Amino acid sequence: MLASYGGVVFIILLLLEAVTIFVFFERLLHLRRAQVDHADFINGVCNVLDRDNVSEALMLCEDTPGPVAAVVRTAIRHKDGSLDALRDAVHNTGLAEISRLERRVVALAVNSQVAPLLGLLGTLLGVIDVVILINNQAPLIQTTALAGGLMKALVTTVAGLIVAITAYTMYTMLMIRIERVVLDMEAAASSIVAYFTPNGMRVPEDD
Repeated sequence: MLASYGGVVFIILLLLEAVTIFVFFERLLHLRRAQVDHADFINGVCNVLDRDNVSEALMLCEDTPGPVAAVVRTAIRHKDGSLDALRDAVHNTGLAEISRLERRVVALAVNSQVAPLLGLLGTLLGVIDVVILINNQAPLIQTTALAGGLMKALVTTVAGLIVAITAYTMYTMLMIRIERVVLDMEAAASSIVAYFTPNGMRVPEDD
C-alpha cells in the first residue's frame, strides 16, 4: 500500500533498511564472538609459555576467535626477533584487526546520511506531481487528485527519517562495541609485549 504511494524512492528506502538490519545483526554476532576476557586469556597463554610450550600457546590462540588472540599469536611468532620488530608486528596486526572489525559498518553511516536525502527527493517529486496536476487541471482539480502527490511526499519523508534514525542508532551501538574490543586488544598487546620484553614481567590487568 505504502509502496504504491511512495513509488521508486520508497522501494529504495526499504532496500536500505533491509541492508541496515542485515549488516547490524551480522556485525553484532561477529563482535560477540570476537570479545573475550582478555585478562584471563593472557594469563592462560603466559602460563603455557612459562612451561616453554610455544606450540600449545599458539594452538590456544588459533582456537580463540577475535583480535585479542590475533595480536597475542603475532607476538608469540615474533618473540625471538628484536623488540622493535615485535612491537611493529603487533601494531600492524592490531590495525588489520581493527579494519576487520569495522568492515561493512561504514554502510550504516552511509545509509544514515543518504536516507534523509532520498526522503527529501521523494518529497520534491510528490510536490512536482501536485504542481503538474494543478497546471493541467485547474480550476477543475479536485482534492482527491492531489492525494497521490501529497502522500508520496509524506510517505517518502517519513520513510527516509525512519531509515536514517535506525541506521545511525545501529551504527553507534556497533561502534561502542568495537571500541570495547579494541581496548581489550590494546591491553592484551601491551601485556604480551611486556612479557617478551627482556627483564619484563607480566602486566596485571584490571577487572
